[in-house]
Amino acid sequence: MGAGVGEWGVTFEEAIDRFVLFLATERGLSDNYQLSTRQSLEAFATWAGLKGVREVGAVTTDEMTAYLLERRAGGLANASVRLVVIALKIFFRWLAGRRHVGGDPAALLMAPRLDATLPETLTEEEIGHLLASIEPVGPLDFRDLAVLELMYASGLRVSELANATLDALSLEDGFIRVTGKGNKTRVVPVGRTACGAVAAWLEKGRPALVTRKTGSHVFISVRGTRLTTQRYWQIIGERAAAVGLDVHPHLLRHSFATHLLSGGADLRVIQEMLGHASIATTQIYTHVDGKRLREVHRKFHPRA
Repeated sequence: MGAGVGEWGVTFEEAIDRFVLFLATERGLSDNYQLSTRQSLEAFATWAGLKGVREVGAVTTDEMTAYLLERRAGGLANASVRLVVIALKIFFRWLAGRRHVGGDPAALLMAPRLDATLPETLTEEEIGHLLASIEPVGPLDFRDLAVLELMYASGLRVSELANATLDALSLEDGFIRVTGKGNKTRVVPVGRTACGAVAAWLEKGRPALVTRKTGSHVFISVRGTRLTTQRYWQIIGERAAAVGLDVHPHLLRHSFATHLLSGGADLRVIQEMLGHASIATTQIYTHVDGKRLREVHRKFHPRA
């Protein structure tokens, strides 16, 4: 599976299989996300095949634009079109990075604006697209991927992450100790994928940035100093903008809690992980989940 120029003749079927395998093994993304991405890419591959384009190296920006316009004309909502655009962007960026295509024809694709300026929470697909978009090559890639993985995996406040030190990490056990509001310390679980991303940063990224000024903070800047909360906002915003998303640190924390609740987690457990002093603060997520359920009910129930 070399990455030479000769691989520009890779078929859609082979390329999609390789990419989904990458999402599963190297990104640790969920089965649902893998399935959603596969469906988006296979739908485009089917359309392209009908146009006589059967190899990923032959796809042009104009063809992708025509496909998206056709989907919108067919009634696909802006939010769904955005997900298709992002799937195409990360797929072709991945292909270009491995030289399976001569360039990145999806780089200039523009995602349609959403009706709302900011979503209340990111979907699992949007989170997956964001995490899959960062290819860890240089130290900053390893850092930024670890930051995003950790914030989504553990629902940390940006101030908690900015102050986290190396001795607070227990990657073998899958925990991080943070100090939140009111100077209260809590221990928060860290998932396997996030632990892997942080471990890769500590091994392959952080040592390259360490200077005589460097302290014990987990994440550091190109100058070897502690990252400020403002810099975390910039990093997350820039990485999200690269795939057409509008994301800030609290949105990752909000998504963490909402997805836990949707998956069946107990509200008291979510309260503990978020570090809320009162359960009343955590109950906002029941309102968010309730809104989602009402939307599903209205859409699918015959007498809603």
